[in-house]
Amino acid sequence: MPAKPRNNFSNFQRGGVNDTITRETAKGTRPTAEAPSVYEVLTQVVLYGCKKIIFFDTNLKVGLYLASLFLVSLIGDFVPFPRTYLSRSDNLFNVYFVKMGWAWTLAMTTPFLCLSSFVICCGDRNRFIKHHLTRLFVATAFWFFWTKLFNVIESTYGRCNYKGYHTKVACLKAGNFWNGFDISGHAFILIYSSLVLIEEARPIIGWENIKNYLRNEEYNRTASNVSQLPLKNLSDLEFKNLKNLYEKYTPLIRLCFVGMTMLQLLWDVMLVGTMLYYHKMIEKFISGALAILSWFFTYRYWYANANILPDEPGKGLFSYQTTKPETLPLKRKTSIVYKNTQGNPVPKFMGMPLYAAAGGQSSSSNGGNNKGNNGGENNKMA
Repeated sequence: MPAKPRNNFSNFQRGGVNDTITRETAKGTRPTAEAPSVYEVLTQVVLYGCKKIIFFDTNLKVGLYLASLFLVSLIGDFVPFPRTYLSRSDNLFNVYFVKMGWAWTLAMTTPFLCLSSFVICCGDRNRFIKHHLTRLFVATAFWFFWTKLFNVIESTYGRCNYKGYHTKVACLKAGNFWNGFDISGHAFILIYSSLVLIEEARPIIGWENIKNYLRNEEYNRTASNVSQLPLKNLSDLEFKNLKNLYEKYTPLIRLCFVGMTMLQLLWDVMLVGTMLYYHKMIEKFISGALAILSWFFTYRYWYANANILPDEPGKGLFSYQTTKPETLPLKRKTSIVYKNTQGNPVPKFMGMPLYAAAGGQSSSSNGGNNKGNNGGENNKMA
């Protein structure tokens, strides 16, 4: 007698259902983010550390600048600080960095601004120049105006320690000393450059979101789905340019951002040296206040106005930076106060009253009286 074929569960098929579909085919077609490589993880760690350094609370940093310029410099006017390497005017950082401070600031800021702005403008050169690159021209104009004004004030309202020399150039050329109100150009350039670096680096915030938007928007356009992403208003050409430029320039943008962070950190260190060893308090405080006012007028008032060009950093043809809601000060919620019949608070354990409140006590007492009355009546009936 021939043996019956053995039923195999793997060969069992439900009616109308194809169980031979592979797992890859059964997956959803919406793309997902790829697993990050080791290099990408290390890069994100470095970027995270740089963001923590350069994006320290700007309002708090401005307050620290002013307070330090006043207090530390005032102490230095009366009590000389111990001499260090930074006290030497020929130190490496002063000669090759601070004296060419604005050139270094432009050298680090310009590539980052050009690349990041060109990407978020989707390759529109006219928009990139008009809405973003002009910020550096404005900042350079402020730097040039204030530094020249400082020199004019010192030359006009100063005098030589020897008679017969009426100009600063002639006095110094003869080996003499020119006494004038020397507003600190170093304090100005260090503070102003730091604030410009901080503001111009802000496009890096949320930069990784663009990669996710590109992936999901490409899927929506291919599948003819209704998109609710920030890239939905871009034309096909703008979307294509954005994708190509983002993939091409993101590594350079990250590298420039790290360089900007290191330079901003150096400016803060050199500012401490200026506070300790150079100029008088009033000369440093005035220059620092002018640097902060110039920054506030441009980045917090001028560029924040949508009706006036140029735009603020990070503003392009689409929005990719998610803003966090404002954090309100922590305030303990007022709990219900339970009071007894005398009006005194009822003690609580783990937030719950140990016994009933006034209303509860009165009702329970009434209930007890009623119970007693009923009990008496029952006894009488018995």
